[in-house]
Amino acid sequence: MLKGRRMMMVLLSLSMMLITMGSFGNKPAEAAPSFAKGADISWVAGMEAQGYKWKDKNGVTRDVLEILKNDYQMNSVRLRVWVNPSMSDYANGYMNAEKAAELALRAKNLGMSVMLTLHYSDSWADPGQQNKPYAWRNYTFQQLMDAVWSHTVYVMNTMKTKGVTPDWVQIGNETNDGMLWNDGKASVNMKNYAWLVNTGHNAVKSVSSSTKTIVHLANGYDSAVFDWNIGGLIANGANFDVVGMSLYPSSTDWSTKVTQTITNANQMISKYGKEVMISEIGMDYNQPAAAKSFISKIKNDVRNISGGKGLGVFYWEPQATPGYNGGYAKGAWQADGKPTIALDGFLN
Repeated sequence: MLKGRRMMMVLLSLSMMLITMGSFGNKPAEAAPSFAKGADISWVAGMEAQGYKWKDKNGVTRDVLEILKNDYQMNSVRLRVWVNPSMSDYANGYMNAEKAAELALRAKNLGMSVMLTLHYSDSWADPGQQNKPYAWRNYTFQQLMDAVWSHTVYVMNTMKTKGVTPDWVQIGNETNDGMLWNDGKASVNMKNYAWLVNTGHNAVKSVSSSTKTIVHLANGYDSAVFDWNIGGLIANGANFDVVGMSLYPSSTDWSTKVTQTITNANQMISKYGKEVMISEIGMDYNQPAAAKSFISKIKNDVRNISGGKGLGVFYWEPQATPGYNGGYAKGAWQADGKPTIALDGFLN
């Protein structure tokens, strides 16, 4: 009899452990900011490994995340994750789930929220290239969906082990013509694209039900592409929470492009019932006054979208110095290690 009671106690303890684990496995995100002002900082770890340091506007060397938060009122960071970046000729292993989780923890410890951008590639995914990871290259479509699921859950759980629950996760990056080509190429098979988005969305929600998923397209002013892509996804049963947009105008056309982007954002809200996030913005570092005006304008216009449906604005890699990584010229730091005035546009 005593043996039976002990067995019942063991089984009860195991049941309670499983319930607790299940609850933790679906841990909700911490409260997202009412309006996200942020930066994609994915290059930071690699730059630090190369010996880069950053100064504030007074010339004092400080942690770059602290500068972004305390000097420019940023409350969020964006981090991209590649499947196996060591397979590409870039990154030297950076921008994997583990490195992203380390950066995410640094941001969380400063009180900042986190957006993940899952590229589902070993290297850059954007409108011109959506290459499958090398390990997935010969998969059937079912195997591809299974890989998207398992990779997404793996990245989310890698974050969770650091105590970080992202507020937003992009299912792909700048998927103007879909993802994981050619299986998920939207112009070839919109339904496959929708199923891949669904798979990523469901995988995110399986770990954190309150994390918002994003479908992110480039050229936020191009309403025709957004209508075709977002409308096609929804017509094919795709589930996601937010429409993400990129905008990289010039110093002469930024005002027009912002107006067009906000018009497009309002159309996405009214036609499809989706919230909108400006996931990436940038402008040439040698036009800092125009960049400041651009940032201020788009920040205020997105924040003023009716119903609070404009969720925020992220600057892409502001900590990049002129010409970093083979010529990137849209950062907001100068060669002397001090920031330009561009990021002042984020100040309230």
